[in-house]
Amino acid sequence: MRGVTGRLMLLDTASLYFRAYFGVPDSVRAPDGTPVNAVRGLLDFIDRLVKDHRPDELVACMDADWRPQWRVELIPSYKAHRVAEEHEAGPDEEEVPDTLSPQVPVIEEVLDALGIARVGVEGYEADDVIGTFTGRAKGPVDIVTGDRDLYQLVDDARGVRVLYPLKGVGTLQLTDEAWLREKYGVDGVGYADLALLRGDPSDGLPGVPGIGEKTAAKLLAEFGDLAGIMAAVDDPRAKLTPSQRKRLDESRAYVAVAPTVVRVAADVPLPDVDTALPRTPRDLARLDELAVRWGLGGSLQRLLTTLGA
Repeated sequence: MRGVTGRLMLLDTASLYFRAYFGVPDSVRAPDGTPVNAVRGLLDFIDRLVKDHRPDELVACMDADWRPQWRVELIPSYKAHRVAEEHEAGPDEEEVPDTLSPQVPVIEEVLDALGIARVGVEGYEADDVIGTFTGRAKGPVDIVTGDRDLYQLVDDARGVRVLYPLKGVGTLQLTDEAWLREKYGVDGVGYADLALLRGDPSDGLPGVPGIGEKTAAKLLAEFGDLAGIMAAVDDPRAKLTPSQRKRLDESRAYVAVAPTVVRVAADVPLPDVDTALPRTPRDLARLDELAVRWGLGGSLQRLLTTLGA
């Protein structure tokens, strides 16, 4: 993607295929009876996204490691409740529905045969891959995700926005800084500070006890950022209630490490890939085999037509 100035679309692929899995009935099956609802649902998602938003570049970002050890070492509770099986060597296994797991390799094969760039980097989550691609992009970026953590990358000046699926991908919330300020009282950069103060049970982030979303937004409005808030804890003249001061003071150890865990990495060693939206499949013969084997039918045909348009 060197020198790309066109519109780059980054897919938080796992977030989207999870949505497809739960949004498309599991009666959608391959000829042998294997569920392919996540595969077909994801292809339909990509078709609609390309039709509606016309990206010049497209990358399916993957979780090579959904729970990196460097994050767990800082906050051991990070995603701990989602571990199905621990592994001494390599990433822990995430709890995934039984009929979804076998569909993931199929999704990867289909994306590869289509020629859609697929990037996962060992030791990093898809969020980190997205963060690094976003930082390097020279043109506008659309991040498609059902994960609010990526709101931290929203940047109007650089044309970076998040497309957050509300219902399928037919209804997307276009998240820019104006929307963030209205909803949370912060801009993109401030969202990471808000998230770590508030905490997030779905990611196992404890947050600062007693500091909810509204209080976090007020503190950020008053003191600017996390560093400003923590400086205020040490300033007896700063406008903090006694309980806020006490709770923030007691949470110093968490606040010291949480930014590294919550903020997406911007320095992932990305492979050199061709991110251009493919007009024709990379491997048509393999794609035909996959289409027949998994009964991908109309979903694949529609996407091929859209890509070639």
